[in-house]
Amino acid sequence: MKTRCTTLVVFLASASLLTGCGLLPGGDDREEITLWLMKGSATAGFVERFTKEFEKEHPSLSLKVEVQEWGGITEKVDNALKSDDHDTAPDVIEVGNTQVAQYVDGGGLVDLTLESMRDLGMDDWLPGLAEPGRFGGSQYGIPWYAANRVVIYNKDVFAEAGVSKPPKTREQWIADTTRINESGNQGIYLAGQDWYTLSGFIWDEGGDLAKESGNIWEGTLDTPAALRGMDFYRQLQELGNGPKDADEENPPQAEVFAKGDVGQIITVPGTAQTIVEENPALKGKLGFFPVPGKTAAKPGAVFTGGSDLVVREKTDNRAGAVELIKALAGEKWQIDLAKTMNYVPNKTTLAEAVSGDEGSAAMAEGAAHGRATPNSPRWAAVEGDNPIKAYMTQVLTGTDPEAAAKAASKRITKTLDLRTR
Repeated sequence: MKTRCTTLVVFLASASLLTGCGLLPGGDDREEITLWLMKGSATAGFVERFTKEFEKEHPSLSLKVEVQEWGGITEKVDNALKSDDHDTAPDVIEVGNTQVAQYVDGGGLVDLTLESMRDLGMDDWLPGLAEPGRFGGSQYGIPWYAANRVVIYNKDVFAEAGVSKPPKTREQWIADTTRINESGNQGIYLAGQDWYTLSGFIWDEGGDLAKESGNIWEGTLDTPAALRGMDFYRQLQELGNGPKDADEENPPQAEVFAKGDVGQIITVPGTAQTIVEENPALKGKLGFFPVPGKTAAKPGAVFTGGSDLVVREKTDNRAGAVELIKALAGEKWQIDLAKTMNYVPNKTTLAEAVSGDEGSAAMAEGAAHGRATPNSPRWAAVEGDNPIKAYMTQVLTGTDPEAAAKAASKRITKTLDLRTR
């Protein structure tokens, strides 16, 4: 069992914080809990505030936070879950919300269903974080924070086209974007392979990227609903000069938007900072709105990115690990993290906490209708050699959509087949 003097060690990109022995209550007999956080998920200030209060409220525990790089993290987590070395292995790990299934499938996570129901208020969790944290009917991943796409728009470009307010429906979105595109500016910059955005349109139509039936996963891009989502994407993408054979990072859409002649892009709100850094003249001229839905009653579905917290099955202090998760996922620190990082808190009931920031408020509104990628342990393999991107380019360049969708669905089905491992 790990014990140590009270020493906080936090490795961040440019900061190391050391708190000497004896400065916090508890003496030398505290039991150490190790938390792995991903680089960029929280500031050094947040980690310091949280650690001091957590140790104050839990005199028998000492918290050690280690920040990990995203590159190579899957293998590192896999090794940690198998490790019997309690002195170096983590007790609690931050993982991407869509990664939980593959870690459960490999073994090594604690089933937190009881704690989720009894202590953590799971009924109010954002579905895009909660659902991918669930596997085989049990909850393994506890939602920590969310981030999702919104529409960032150039207020001057909208005004020049006579568009006075953001659209609330898909129909109005197409009409406004057409008007902007015909005014001499790009109505929207939408790269041809932005498959996360496409996913939302497919979900809005009642479709999905893949479905499970009897423990068999099948690609479903060729269903009528999914084809309708792709057709809407095609209509929208045509109202600008986005490349049909590249994703949103080739070239980076923030750089394109920063030139000042694009009406809107679909991205996370934090991209606005990059845009203004690229072109300071746009400061104060950027607005935000949720991706419009089919009706004004609710915004469109969006892919919810973010992180869940999991407990390593081989931890030697399950109770302490659960207490750590309860604190991180609780209301106080959820609000603190959301305001610090411009995230969406893990519960729909906490959306008001970010209402004062236009970008975060738009993101929270969309997050209430967020989804995640298919909850298969093999989904990462689909993304690794992504047939959805190729399918999108084919449709946008004139290939028969149904034929292209059938071919892509077959590739997805083959990749997700657990029997081929």
